[in-house]
Amino acid sequence: MIQWTPKRVASGAMVGDKLLRHTLADRIFHWVMAGAVLVLLGTAFFPILGLDFPWVTAHWVSGLVLTAAVLFHIVRAFFFQDLKTMWISLEDLRNLIELIRWNFRLSPAIPGKSGKYSLAQKLIHHVMTLIVLLVVVTGLFMLVKIDTPWWERNPYLLEESSWGFIYVVHDLTAMCLITLVMVHIYFSVRPEKLFFLRSMLLGWITRKEYLEHHDPRRWKVSDKV
Repeated sequence: MIQWTPKRVASGAMVGDKLLRHTLADRIFHWVMAGAVLVLLGTAFFPILGLDFPWVTAHWVSGLVLTAAVLFHIVRAFFFQDLKTMWISLEDLRNLIELIRWNFRLSPAIPGKSGKYSLAQKLIHHVMTLIVLLVVVTGLFMLVKIDTPWWERNPYLLEESSWGFIYVVHDLTAMCLITLVMVHIYFSVRPEKLFFLRSMLLGWITRKEYLEHHDPRRWKVSDKV
């Protein structure tokens, strides 16, 4: 019997019938970010719905947690991971065209499989990246208008028109974030996608799932621990 020890293998390593898709560091980042985003959305919108509670402190603290998580991910992505796995390639676009043609019965050819990440996963990642960065940057500006243990509020740092622009961008991106979270949760709990959710919890997918959903040519794995 093979003992699965994710902490001892690298992402993309096959151990027996299990393939490590997400390392422990990546999973921790994902769930810390998810928790911070949910707290931010809850503390932002529940008061609008009439729920009265001291939300300000929880809001800006979770904003700082999200900022730290984003900075951690940026450093890790640029220096410790392969950025090419998230690039949208010509093959992704060709597979999309094949999928459209196959769905409309214009071609009998079965669409090609993806690499580690599908085109849909890459797109939601890039859109989420843009939205979260806008939320974080505008939120950091708004922090100067709140008293914290490290500084006193300064509402006069920017002109009124500049504050208005920051508020509009922050609120619009927050609304977009709700939609993205709903889409992400919906697709993660679909029966045929549950193995992705499991991989974000436990780290691994099976060899069978790898061969069914991924192109070994585009996502090369190693049997070396």
